Amino acid sequence: MNLKYIFHKFPTAAANAQVQCNMHNRCSYVLHFATARFRLRLRHVRTFINARIKWVRDPYLDAAVEREKNLKSLHSLKNLILSHPSQSLPLSAISPLKPHLGLPTTADKFIDNYPFIFKIFLPPNRTNPFPHVKITPKALSVHYDELLHLNMSHYRTDVAQRLAKLLMIARAGKLPLHLIDIFGYDLGLPHDYLLTLLPEFPDYFQICDLGFRDSNGEIVFGLELVNWRNDLAISEMEKRGESGMQMKYSMNLPRGFDLQKRVQEWVEEWQNLPYISPYENAFHLSPNSDHAERWTVGVIHEVLSLLVTKKTERENVFRLGEFLGLGRVRMKKALVHFPAIFYVSNKIRTQTVVLREAYRKKLMMEKHPLMAIRNRYVSLMELVLRRGRPVRGAAVRRRERGKTCLRVVTNRKEDSNRWRRSDDDDDDDDDD
Repeated sequence: MNLKYIFHKFPTAAANAQVQCNMHNRCSYVLHFATARFRLRLRHVRTFINARIKWVRDPYLDAAVEREKNLKSLHSLKNLILSHPSQSLPLSAISPLKPHLGLPTTADKFIDNYPFIFKIFLPPNRTNPFPHVKITPKALSVHYDELLHLNMSHYRTDVAQRLAKLLMIARAGKLPLHLIDIFGYDLGLPHDYLLTLLPEFPDYFQICDLGFRDSNGEIVFGLELVNWRNDLAISEMEKRGESGMQMKYSMNLPRGFDLQKRVQEWVEEWQNLPYISPYENAFHLSPNSDHAERWTVGVIHEVLSLLVTKKTERENVFRLGEFLGLGRVRMKKALVHFPAIFYVSNKIRTQTVVLREAYRKKLMMEKHPLMAIRNRYVSLMELVLRRGRPVRGAAVRRRERGKTCLRVVTNRKEDSNRWRRSDDDDDDDDDD
């Protein structure tokens, strides 16, 4: 008798056969397990409406994303230069590292764009010196303040706990080091966290072999949580929710975004489903159920809440989902189905997932102290030199756009006058 055919095609008959059949105990157990899983799937079917949810641009969140354009690349280059004993590097040595640093353009052009961060100079006392790059005094001042903050004990404890919570979301409390690296900047980790942060918390972390190899055949190492910590296994939603009350996600939509009535009704029903913590194992749920999608949304929501930026590249979310066993499709559906919770911006040459509730227009509701320091870098990045004086680049661009508009209006007036004079001349010829 084909057990697979029975419990897929005739679940009721399979249940009866389990009672009546005098088969081996193991076969009876497999049949019981299969029918139970089948009934579980029936209880958790998806009810999402087959309706298209359009993407609507949010100019405020786009501005919040675009304001930090190239900031991550700038940090990578700055740290590389300052890691050298002379705190300077030859320009020729930086150029080949463009892909590693994530520079959007050539190294020399990128450096020229930020004259208040980087300075090109020729080393003295050398014959035929090559151009070198160093950090300006103003940028160095911000860097030292950043180091001071990163070395504070309360900050290091905070970032270690947030890293531990990220590991607790993963199965078995492990994540590959390369996956942690892509979240490192948004998480607020020091760039050398392996050497400076992890040794301070041996009761939290340990390096481990994940037991598989990458595409090049090399062993993949990861970071493992030493012990599960119940005091940290509390999500952001659970911190805000009151005992005995239904936990509902904050929903914020921009102007011009109108959900269809049937989608609104489905979202309201979805909000009333039981909340499942992202620190709980919910893989027993059918992946095509509303309950499973509510858990997936909770995972993304918690990950974004752990980040000091409250946003990250969409590809980072997908990679994490693949490692967690959720897959890209489930993560993508969670982002698409709930635009009132997550916003996907198309600015700065990539797609960035933003947690809506963390922002009011383009400003963060609760700004992390590290973000205040990063804003100082952004202020220096926005400055350009005009006639030897520092001027904000945005003001220069507005002035240039104003001149362009004035030039266009002037040309149109001249053309209009020219045609008017031509018409007058024609009228004079007719009178003759």
